[in-house]
Amino acid sequence: MNEVYDPVRKTFFGRITNENEKYGETPLSAVFITRIMWTFAASYRIFPNVKYKKMADEAFRILLENFWDNENGGIYWSVLPNGKKLDTKKQFYAQAFFIYALSEYYLAFQSEKAKQIAVSMFLLIEKYAWDIEFGGYVEACTVNWSEIKDQRLSLRDLNVKKSMNTHLHLLEAYTNFYRVYKNQLVKKQLKNLVHIFLERIIDRKTGHLNLYFDTDWKVHSGIVSYGHDIEYTWLLNKAVEVLGEKELIGAVESIVMKSAEIIAKEGVAKHGGLYYEKKGEKLMEQFHWWPQAEAVVGFFSAWQISKNKNYLQLSLNGWEFIQQNIIDKKNAEWFLGVDKNLEPLHIDKINEWKAPYHNSRMCLEMICRISSLVD
Repeated sequence: MNEVYDPVRKTFFGRITNENEKYGETPLSAVFITRIMWTFAASYRIFPNVKYKKMADEAFRILLENFWDNENGGIYWSVLPNGKKLDTKKQFYAQAFFIYALSEYYLAFQSEKAKQIAVSMFLLIEKYAWDIEFGGYVEACTVNWSEIKDQRLSLRDLNVKKSMNTHLHLLEAYTNFYRVYKNQLVKKQLKNLVHIFLERIIDRKTGHLNLYFDTDWKVHSGIVSYGHDIEYTWLLNKAVEVLGEKELIGAVESIVMKSAEIIAKEGVAKHGGLYYEKKGEKLMEQFHWWPQAEAVVGFFSAWQISKNKNYLQLSLNGWEFIQQNIIDKKNAEWFLGVDKNLEPLHIDKINEWKAPYHNSRMCLEMICRISSLVD
């Protein structure tokens, strides 16, 4: 509210450095704005502050005025701060985050408009992304929902038809959407996403997630992403809880606990931080902000399932690591990450991916989980 939103231009800064230098001309991504919208709506539900509603409203306004495609539906990938279209592709990762934010906005403010847009977004995703033959969802389409050659979510991703990351956040989005729209097709597709993780994405031998796939689910990567590994454990568990599918809960808990055990052995450094990823045998000794946030929730969830206090300690250790190394005590917010020497990475604190979503979601999720134990 104080640093990223610009009341003069009535929009957000798309780039802020570790030294708090602000760049007003930087493009805005759909991921960035939808994550802001979700964060302030979710925060309002626990702390009903009118200033939080103002920020959620502003993000919603920007999405409708600048990102929404009035001709074809859906939201563009990026725009300039003045609202001019920049990248008009329809990346389903971004569409998922819009549903996620719209559902949270409805839960916070009972906005029928947000709910109806979420319904239309769901129908668009099911029409253009769902693979009828092999199951699962493709990565992207052109502005008018035609096939697109470059399916990549980012330059560091592989150009494949399907990815773990898009499916993970569709799972998260549909879980939230099903809370506000108890529709049988939504339930069916959320359940399909659960099974896709159980049968396609989770490597039962290693406990890790496979990241990239062909249309027919042929695996294309041997990278281990520790942040996604721990993130999926609690998101998948939450999905089956919201579904109320008792026969799935036991199966999911067994699988996610295997993953939690492996992550605890392989992915956690002695100081409590969670490594970023591993390529083959080469460990990337960096500690980015979002895997640290996911580790706090994921290991706490593992403790709630198993009652094994080692997981509770891992969660506490992760939170201590964040407080000591990731939170910027001088300029506020969280650094994007630290290197193996625990020095802040020279990467912008605010960018197209770095929004208040992962860290705020961790705090809000932990508040709810701890409160439920106390109650």
